Amino acid sequence: MHVVKIACERPDARGVSLSTWFCADIAKQLVVDGVVTAISPETVRRILQHHQLKPWRHHLWISPSHPRDAAFFDAVREVIDLYVRPLAAEERVISLDEKTSMQPRPRQRPTRPAGPGNHPNLVEHEYTRVGALNLFAGVDTRSGHVYGQCHARKRQGEFLQFLELLDHELPASIQRVHLVCDNVSIHRGKTVRQWLQTHPRFLCHFTPPYASWINQIEQWFSILQRKRLRIVDFASPADLMAKLMAFIRLWNQDAHPFNWSTKSVAKVMAKETRVLEHAA
Repeated sequence: MHVVKIACERPDARGVSLSTWFCADIAKQLVVDGVVTAISPETVRRILQHHQLKPWRHHLWISPSHPRDAAFFDAVREVIDLYVRPLAAEERVISLDEKTSMQPRPRQRPTRPAGPGNHPNLVEHEYTRVGALNLFAGVDTRSGHVYGQCHARKRQGEFLQFLELLDHELPASIQRVHLVCDNVSIHRGKTVRQWLQTHPRFLCHFTPPYASWINQIEQWFSILQRKRLRIVDFASPADLMAKLMAFIRLWNQDAHPFNWSTKSVAKVMAKETRVLEHAA
């Protein structure tokens, strides 16, 4: 029971500077506390296994100030409905967000390409900091077409410039543009609300807190990170911007949507319901 008690306490509560307990740490603590003169980590492991305890694991959880209640599920269903229902010819759904603080990190020596004999790409360890960029991007949920714009800062002014880009790029025949975005201040500020009033074809749909998984642009950001930003060795912010815009053009040549079927949506909602019930 001493093993179980230690495993169910935070190490800091016992004055031990560890983030989580491991079997060897618990074994050592039992000796320090005078419970036993000696015990092996394997014995501790078997005791923990019997009680289905794994104190070295951790998961992020949702703050009680943002519960996954009926309002949360209503907001999720509103966004999902935009993804799966048939759209009228004059409708578009654009999922948008910002990928922030992307640093060029130029190297003194150029990155070497991969070679025969399983030789990987070689990237110099040292780099220089020369500022950062923020990518404002949106993906058309039905075609996969991506709109993008880079800025040195992330404020309402820059967000409005991106909205102006969307307004220019989308033809006048599109009379209703549904914007799916999170509810941070730059998406809901006074100047943004004023702009939306003068551009009535744009309508914002905000995802609930801690629900970035429902914003489809995040799926595209993961592709961008894997395919274009895995090796960060750009000469300057201007070079990084040019390469990002080139990647967007390359993507749009063979763009594809991230299809959310009614079956996949049902699975997601069922999982979220189980999380809600477990938390309760």
